[in-house]
Amino acid sequence: MLMHQGIGLDRFNEMSRRRAVHALYECCSNVTWAAKLTEARPYADRDALMTKANVELPALSQQDIDRALEAVVHEQVSERSLSELARITRERIAEMLGPIEGYPEY
Repeated sequence: MLMHQGIGLDRFNEMSRRRAVHALYECCSNVTWAAKLTEARPYADRDALMTKANVELPALSQQDIDRALEAVVHEQVSERSLSELARITRERIAEMLGPIEGYPEY
């Protein structure tokens, strides 16, 4: 379970660098990746964030990819690959941001 859930893209774009890196680290378990995505803020939309995430993931060293896989891919998942890591990372980013339309005001 992620600590940062449903924060929305606007809030993510406005977070301090430290908090944004922490939120993204929860998605992929790699500080280098999280820092690169944080440095590219602000993102115009969710697609821009997902595109940057997909570009930076394969740019990691094999050792970083292996560590991220160990951290995020659960034992019940048989495929331990970059594509599986990317899928899980996209799901976690979506969970971090929450619904596209945001949450209703109460």
